[in-house]
Amino acid sequence: MHFTNLLIQWYLQNKRDLPWRKTTNPYPIWLSEIMLQQTRVAQGLPYFLSFTEAFPTVRDLADAEEEQVLKLWQGLGYYSRARNLHATAKQVAYEMGGVFPGTYKELLILKGVGEYTAAAIASIAYGEPVPVVDGNVFRVLSRYFDVETDIASPAAKKEFKELAAALLPKEQASLFNQAMMEFGALQCVPRNPDCGSCVFNDSCAALQKKKVDSLPVKLKKTKVVNRYFNYLILKDVNERSLVAKREAKGIWHGLYEFPLFETSQDIGQEEMAGLLQNSGQDWSREGIETSDLRLLNTKKIIHKLSHQHLHIHFWELKTDKPLVGGMSFPEIEKLPFPIVIYNFIEEYRAK
Repeated sequence: MHFTNLLIQWYLQNKRDLPWRKTTNPYPIWLSEIMLQQTRVAQGLPYFLSFTEAFPTVRDLADAEEEQVLKLWQGLGYYSRARNLHATAKQVAYEMGGVFPGTYKELLILKGVGEYTAAAIASIAYGEPVPVVDGNVFRVLSRYFDVETDIASPAAKKEFKELAAALLPKEQASLFNQAMMEFGALQCVPRNPDCGSCVFNDSCAALQKKKVDSLPVKLKKTKVVNRYFNYLILKDVNERSLVAKREAKGIWHGLYEFPLFETSQDIGQEEMAGLLQNSGQDWSREGIETSDLRLLNTKKIIHKLSHQHLHIHFWELKTDKPLVGGMSFPEIEKLPFPIVIYNFIEEYRAK
């Protein structure tokens, strides 16, 4: 058990001081695991602190309005995680009496809780000897043992889970799993790891074979789709504007945005004016001349998501009449927005 003992020893000396590591309460452990999916600890920690302050218990979270949850989540991305988080809180609070399931298998019935999250909660909160397998674990084990299995393949999870299970000390499951994740996050990083200072530099197969940069193997490439968003900021005589909740499934479901015109490519002012004129709305009745259209961001904003790159332009049109349903910008800023739109609102108001 050379690997296991050395890993735990490294962890005890190098682990970060994080609030969810000071408890076996499954609520903050679950909250941290959901937040840190595809998110760095440095980015996720302030959100964790905000959530635990606003919602000290799972029932507090369950009782919250979805918009409050989404607003606090604003900027973390992958907003389906926030909606699943809220749904799971209701499941635990209202159907389970506020008590989280006590085993790995039972945790899997919770919405948004997959094998990795269930294993993390079960081992850290309850000491159940079930291994975690995530990107950090794939990387550490593939390098140390020179495993060339494509981690995007269906067989990879089973293979790495069996390997991790063989290394996991049954009485120290929590310690081992946290050590594995922390080692991958701090030491055995994806690019340019400091192998010279690594505790495994005399036994790591990838280092001995000069394969550190080529492991883990991931052959499947994510196909990126380009989308072109044109947001219209209508501004009336009272400095009010229009926003609407995004109801369509997909990205940013449940968040707010300005009126959107999606196109197949970047467009200029003339083309945008043409879109407005063909939108079926009588702009003249609103006191709006589409020829007065103004591009607000001359430098295009490219917002990169995991599978999509959004090319975003913001356009402004002013009217000397009050807008029906218009909202002031202080009111608008209280709503949950995609962070790219919220940041633009802040910049727009500062001008």
